[in-house]
Amino acid sequence: MTAPARVLVVDDSPTMRGLITAVLSADPGVTVVGQAGDAMEARNAIKQLNPDVVTLDIEMPNMNGLEFLEKIMRLRPMPVIMVSTLTHRGADASLAALEIGAFDCVGKPQPGDARPFGDLAEKVKAAARSQRRDFKVETPAAPAATSASAAAAYRNGRKIVAIGASTGGVEALIAVLQKFPVNCPPTVITQHMPPTFTKSFAERLNRLCAPRVEEATDGARLEIGKIYLAPGGDRHLQVANATAPCCRLLDRDPVNGHRPSVDVLFDSVAELAGRNAVGVILTGMGRDGAAGLLKMRHAGARTIGQNEKTCVVYGMPRVAYELGAVEHQFPLTSIGEEILKITAARREGSE
Repeated sequence: MTAPARVLVVDDSPTMRGLITAVLSADPGVTVVGQAGDAMEARNAIKQLNPDVVTLDIEMPNMNGLEFLEKIMRLRPMPVIMVSTLTHRGADASLAALEIGAFDCVGKPQPGDARPFGDLAEKVKAAARSQRRDFKVETPAAPAATSASAAAAYRNGRKIVAIGASTGGVEALIAVLQKFPVNCPPTVITQHMPPTFTKSFAERLNRLCAPRVEEATDGARLEIGKIYLAPGGDRHLQVANATAPCCRLLDRDPVNGHRPSVDVLFDSVAELAGRNAVGVILTGMGRDGAAGLLKMRHAGARTIGQNEKTCVVYGMPRVAYELGAVEHQFPLTSIGEEILKITAARREGSE
C-alpha cells in the first residue's frame, strides 16, 4: 500500500489553512503534517517536517508566494501547489508560478461553491507521485529573431492541429508552441484551467510565440498563423463547418470531469478534418483526451503523445498510448518539430 502524501499547508489566513487542512484530511491518501502562516514559518517547517508536497498561498505578507517558490525551487526543489484567487491578477501570478516550477495551481473557493478545493487532494497525491524532481527556474525566451527565416522555410500543408494538456501543460505548451513559425497551421488547444486563467495564459503565449495566440471565441475562423486556446470554465471548445472551419463554444455538462474537455475537442476534429489533422496529447492527470485521440487516429489523423520521461504527470498520455491512440511518443523538446514535419506541405518532386 502506498504511503499517504505528506503535506505542509502554507497560508496567512487561519481560516483558509483550516479549510485546506479539512479538505485534504478527508482523503485517506493524504496526511497534513503541518501548517505555516508565512514564508519564515514555512521554511522552518520544511526543514523539520520534510513534506512530500507544499500548498502555498500566492499573496502573503513579508515574502509573497512567488518569491518563496523561487527560493524553494532553487534551494530545495519539491512539488508545490499554488493557491490563488480567481482574478486576473491571481491568474497572472499563477502562470508565473507554473513557469518557475510549481506543480499546479488551484483557485480559492468562491461564495456558493458546493465543493471547495474539490480536486486538491487528487492533485496533491499526483504531485507526491510525480517523477519530476529536477525543477529548474527558467525564463522562457521571447519569440526567436529567426522566425522570419523559419516561416520562409515552412510551407503550410493546410492541416489542423489539436492539442490537449492538463497538469504541467503550461510549461509543455510554451515548449511546443515556441517552435512554431509565424505561419503555423491553425491550432486549437484545450488546457484544463480555471476561469480567468486562460485569457491571461493566451496573452502570455502570444508574447512568447511567433504566431498569434488568442482565447477562442465562438465563430472565430481557423486561420494559418493563429492558435486558439479554449476558455476555462463553462464551455467546451469544438471545431465546426467543413467549408470554413471555425471555433464553436458549446454549453454542455463536463466530460471526464472537465469543461472544457480535450475529448470534446478531439472528437470534433476527427469528424471535421479526418486525415487532415494532427492530434497531440501532453502531460496531465486522468484520461481526458485519450478516447478522442483514438477517434482522430481511426479517422486518419496523425497522433503524437508526450513520452513518460518528460511528463510532469504521465496520465493522459499513458492512457492514450495504452488505448492505441498514440502513433508515436516523443520527448517534449521534439514535439514542436514533429508537428511541423507532419503538417508541412510536400515539395514538388518529393516522394
